Amino acid sequence: MAYPDLYILRHGETVWNRAGRMQGHLNAPLTELGRDQARRQGQVLQGRDLTGFGFWTSPLMRAVETAGLALAEIAVEVRTDDRLREIDVGDWQGRLRAELSPPDPDAPRPGPDGDLSLYARAPGEGLAAVTARARAFLDDLDGPAVVVCHGIVSRMLRCAALGLDTAAWTDLQGGQGNVFHLSRGRMEELR
Repeated sequence: MAYPDLYILRHGETVWNRAGRMQGHLNAPLTELGRDQARRQGQVLQGRDLTGFGFWTSPLMRAVETAGLALAEIAVEVRTDDRLREIDVGDWQGRLRAELSPPDPDAPRPGPDGDLSLYARAPGEGLAAVTARARAFLDDLDGPAVVVCHGIVSRMLRCAALGLDTAAWTDLQGGQGNVFHLSRGRMEELR
């Protein structure tokens, strides 16, 4: 299925990201770096023609705070959608990543989002459910959109919009404060 143009933003760094905690559906405020990342996302978007775009955010505090900073000069209305919430990691929410996955000296160094295999093993809703709600969100869009969400949801949205197999989610760029532009089956990270 062909999807409309998308700008997908991941929220800025939170105090729990910095501490190495799993967040899931729990809330943690942005750090000063996270607020700077959100403002930078807004600067990137101000250089784009967003005429006719809808603006969406996850209802979780870190995404709402990012949307408020990034979209303040751009959007008149930002709507929330529960399908954009981060993966629910059950009773792992709030726990330190290091407690859940002891360091393996032979393992490759984790990327900017840490050990992604934790999400595949986490209790809670599971990756298939996140994929389903990401696809349902995209299927319901009636025009181009700017979406503020979370690391795992961003990956699943991008897999769907790019026509990639869900297994490709770990190969996609991560990090925080990102702006990804997806158009006609192509993706570009904007800085």
